[in-house]
Amino acid sequence: MKRSALTLAAVFVSVVGLVAPLVAQSGLWKGLPVVEASAKLTFPITRTDAEWKKQLGDFAYFVLREQGTERAFSNPMHHETRKGTFYSAATGQPLFRSEAKFDSGTGWPSFSHPIQQSAVVLRIDTSFGAQRVEVSDSSSGSHLGHVFDDGPGKSADFPEGTGLRYCMDAASLLFVPDGAALPSLVKDYQAKFKK
Repeated sequence: MKRSALTLAAVFVSVVGLVAPLVAQSGLWKGLPVVEASAKLTFPITRTDAEWKKQLGDFAYFVLREQGTERAFSNPMHHETRKGTFYSAATGQPLFRSEAKFDSGTGWPSFSHPIQQSAVVLRIDTSFGAQRVEVSDSSSGSHLGHVFDDGPGKSADFPEGTGLRYCMDAASLLFVPDGAALPSLVKDYQAKFKK
């Protein structure tokens, strides 16, 4: 199920175009904390590969744990417009609100910012010959997507705009509309981490 580097590089260039080199001075990118690709991090939620595969299934495991990606426009979550919260499909950690979601035209769910910056970890990603900033959930280090500096700014039409585009793989997210019952994954996360 692995994608070839050539295929992913072609998708990357065709969808997001060329990316200016990153400048990670003092561990910051666009004013946000970022860690080097080689940094060894620990996370509060850990599982063996076998446990992750059993919980997530093959494709979600590929995206969340092997830093894979899905084809653009292949997931209906890209078109989700209801009010609600987007959680990590690996842990149930709250990540994004629908108010920060916008249509970037890329075919992946895009957000201007996470619920809290501490909900995500930003890491320099130099795979496929390009420099990008990878986004992972902060509870397990599971891959969510990448963040780019080509998002809409704040405007009357989109007051949540920050100039950033958190471009997320829909397979890494679990959407729960406002007022709907929370799935057990989210309830388990809340029981473990809610203060």
